[in-house]
Amino acid sequence: MANSASGESMITRIVRVIETFSEDRTSQTVSDIGRRAGLPPSTAHRLVGELVANGMLERDDEHRVRLGLRLWELALRGSTAHRLREVALPHMERVQSAIREHTQLAVLERDEALCLEKLSHPRAGANIARVAGRLPLHASSSGLVLLAHADPRLRERLLAAPLRRVGPETITDPAHLRRTLIEIRRFGRAIAPGSIEEVSTGVAVPLRRAGAVVAALSVVLPREHPPEAALEVLVRAARGIEGDLRSERR
Repeated sequence: MANSASGESMITRIVRVIETFSEDRTSQTVSDIGRRAGLPPSTAHRLVGELVANGMLERDDEHRVRLGLRLWELALRGSTAHRLREVALPHMERVQSAIREHTQLAVLERDEALCLEKLSHPRAGANIARVAGRLPLHASSSGLVLLAHADPRLRERLLAAPLRRVGPETITDPAHLRRTLIEIRRFGRAIAPGSIEEVSTGVAVPLRRAGAVVAALSVVLPREHPPEAALEVLVRAARGIEGDLRSERR
């Protein structure tokens, strides 16, 4: 792929354009895209035009740009994350029926916890997680489970960096976090009260495929609810998901 004057490849610049979109920023002007992607206006207009022509981006009636259905379609083809979500969803629905708060499925992606699915009761308590949204690994029960079972090099890199406080009880001390991760690996669950929202407790368990942790299944409860009953439901669901994943491999 031809490089720009800055040495960046075309693919790198396209990725930067797409990454300017977020769950809070679903449509933008081309000028906004160029500024956020750090591209010259002429380059931004050319790249956006080509992506629109190929269906990766779309223009609305006000000439603002959003992600295109073609991009969504291609992302789902053969996606392991999409298949994991399909397998997990019936089990998540049973968890949600029992817990009636928030039930979530997350995977490790680029040093963050990426939410693949979330089921919420209309009267459920506080929860900032969104589908396709991300959270720091140290600041959620799902993230803690994923971090505990991640490549040791990733853990050491994160422990060596500043740990941002997200909620009133987010673990920001590396020594405390290291001890917490050891306990998660030992007991097979993470319980994180007040890590994101003061009024909530996150409870998560790992999901394994062929022995490796591939995701975390979690619920978010009001702080006053004891986590033990939720843990029992989560563990049962996790075993069901793992069984269905094993069946797929036969």
